[in-house]
Amino acid sequence: MSPPELHGLAAVEQEIARACKDARRERSSVTLIAVSKTFEADAIRPVLAAGQRVFGENRVQEAKAKWPPLLAEHPGTALHLIGPLQSNKAKEAVALFDAIHSVDRESLCEALGKVLPASGRSVELFVQINTGEEPQKAGVAPQDADAFIAACRDRWGLAIAGLMCIPPVDEAPAPHFALTAKIAKRNGLTKLSMGMSADFATAIEFGATHVRVGSAIFGHR
Repeated sequence: MSPPELHGLAAVEQEIARACKDARRERSSVTLIAVSKTFEADAIRPVLAAGQRVFGENRVQEAKAKWPPLLAEHPGTALHLIGPLQSNKAKEAVALFDAIHSVDRESLCEALGKVLPASGRSVELFVQINTGEEPQKAGVAPQDADAFIAACRDRWGLAIAGLMCIPPVDEAPAPHFALTAKIAKRNGLTKLSMGMSADFATAIEFGATHVRVGSAIFGHR
């Protein structure tokens, strides 16, 4: 019997294909990020073996502990940091991750502006938008987004690839995805990290280029 992760991966792939068809988009326009945070290497290996090559982690230290051997076994695998990043971990994050989805404050931008040029690596950066303006959640308030993106570019020399959002759990996600897409468009950004296990099909409808799916693939933690 195949591992449960493979059933989850296949079901998610089918749903992404269906959502892309409904939105009249190419399947290749959406990157699936398999969120492997808190799962051990033994749960990740079957998903790697099935051909999945983009994974998401929440914490630098956890990723550093488990991913180097997996990356050695599967060259060409990309790691995306989807959780909050402490400024003092910026150097470690840039060394390990291919994308950071949680750029959200001046101190982090300053740290990234220093370590990225010295690293010699090209890391995709996404600004996190706190669309629900939730006090407990990281991210830039929508009304501050334009100025923050401009400062990333002009003050810290950061090439911003796109935006990321996490809608409030008790609200319909569509308005939050629409707002994020609107901010991205007016700032000339083409990448949108939107949608998780419960709402990624809706996110694709609103233009998501990256969907972050964990429990639908790996099961509940």
